[in-house]
Amino acid sequence: MNNNYKGKSKNKIRIIPLGGLGEIGKNINVIEYKDELIVIDCGISFPDADMHGVDLVIPDVTYLIENKDRVKGIFITHGHEDHIGALPYVLKQINVPVYGTQLTLGLIESKLQEHGILSDCTLNVVKPGDIVKLDKISVEFIRVNHSIADACAIAVHTPIGRIIHTGDFKIDYTPIDGEIIDLERFAKLGDQGVLLLMADSTNVERTGFNISEKIVGESLDNLFYNVKGRIIVASFASNIHRLQLIANASIKHGRKIAFSGRSMEKISEIAITLGYLHIEPEHIITVSDLRNYPDNKVTIVTTGSQGEPLAALTRMAMGTHRSIQIQSGDLIILSASPIPGNEKPIYNTINELFRKGANVIYNTTDDIHVSGHACQEDLKLMHTLVKPKYFMPVHGEFRHLQQHALLAEKMGMDPSNIFIGETGQILEITQKEGILAGRVQTGAIMVDGLGIGDVGNVVLKDRKHLAEEGILTVVVTINRETFSILAGPDIISRGFVHMKESTVLINEARDIVRNELDLCLNDGIKEFTVIKSRIRNVLGEFLYIRTRRRPIIIPVIMEI
Repeated sequence: MNNNYKGKSKNKIRIIPLGGLGEIGKNINVIEYKDELIVIDCGISFPDADMHGVDLVIPDVTYLIENKDRVKGIFITHGHEDHIGALPYVLKQINVPVYGTQLTLGLIESKLQEHGILSDCTLNVVKPGDIVKLDKISVEFIRVNHSIADACAIAVHTPIGRIIHTGDFKIDYTPIDGEIIDLERFAKLGDQGVLLLMADSTNVERTGFNISEKIVGESLDNLFYNVKGRIIVASFASNIHRLQLIANASIKHGRKIAFSGRSMEKISEIAITLGYLHIEPEHIITVSDLRNYPDNKVTIVTTGSQGEPLAALTRMAMGTHRSIQIQSGDLIILSASPIPGNEKPIYNTINELFRKGANVIYNTTDDIHVSGHACQEDLKLMHTLVKPKYFMPVHGEFRHLQQHALLAEKMGMDPSNIFIGETGQILEITQKEGILAGRVQTGAIMVDGLGIGDVGNVVLKDRKHLAEEGILTVVVTINRETFSILAGPDIISRGFVHMKESTVLINEARDIVRNELDLCLNDGIKEFTVIKSRIRNVLGEFLYIRTRRRPIIIPVIMEI
């Protein structure tokens, strides 16, 4: 792989990933030519297990803010959270036009409305095949198949060459909506010459071709036969085609459809309004209407396929759902594969569902889910059609990028023309050479409630410490005139030991603190910061000897 910087050219294209390389999610790429800069996608990622309390993670867009006068627009490939989720936060800092297909913008519009900035934003609807012409470059949308409708690849046409960014894609010759990936356009652009291909790497480790979404429809239809209880199907709310298949099977078998879960209700409503989800109103009921129908006449379509703690299916499994209780005879279908890292909460949910008497279908070999990402043979076809001079794998962890690079090399591509980049690393390309040259500021901005960026490594470290070791608060009241102890010391334990069950330890700790306070006062020490420090040190040492744990110790001194 070429990582050497050999020099600069004035007539060059710069590609700057601000997220999405070496990670799953947070996809955002900058492409710039001279004084024009465009952004492809603007997504979030979800917090790791050690990001205690963090809701979501957005990319650091300092580079865009510093160059906001050059940013001509944000071009969105499709409407998944890891491609649109950060838009409300970014548009508050840099308000530029957003371009996307109808469903994509419908989902974005809902987000901007929630954040109260919809009226301030410019959303431009495009169709596959449309070309947005800027001053020096133009941006073309090309239809692809994915696990959400209206997905597109993007071709960026510049005076020195074309760049194709596939977005998330797969090749499906029998898609549910009949809109087949535009392989003809990819082939034509390949014949005309493509300077750089940036391609989805998520499923590069899977051999063969991806199967069609139509197979899932046949599997669901078979599963619905002769079911005497309720059918509950969990899927990603954004997978409109999957929702259509579930609806088709339900209607065929005489079942009403109830959508459960905030995102499921919202996205299904948007998709029906925009004409992407075709369900007549008489087939849809609300969750509160379920009691009016026999069990064999209803299907519940719900969120929670990933075992998310607050999702509807998880609450059903745990018995905390307000309206739906799992009962013997329910058939529950998890029509989604586990996102890596989610296996444990998913299986916890499945165990609880079985415990409540439900029958759960969750094995991916039952063809109840297909991926929305290209497998190896699909990727090979894309490379063969496009025939790029340079290649940069995107959208994946490092192992995915590495495997995709090796796949391109096995297909005969010159290894020196393949670039495995990192977030923030600049790729400069000309007709003659490509080089990884320098970096821009990047990173992860954590969103916690209404706070954006106010949770950093120090806060996360404290939260981790609190979660693992607990906290002890020491409270003492001192007379400000005589400098004598009026009350305390009292000790409060949270997450360290149980106060009643560890009376001896707490009493010993209280004596340790009292002795140290007496020493400080007898020595004439009146600076509270010094006294607090000595309390922390002596108490911390005592507790570690007795428990081999280091709780956070917070001394509180009150003056009267």
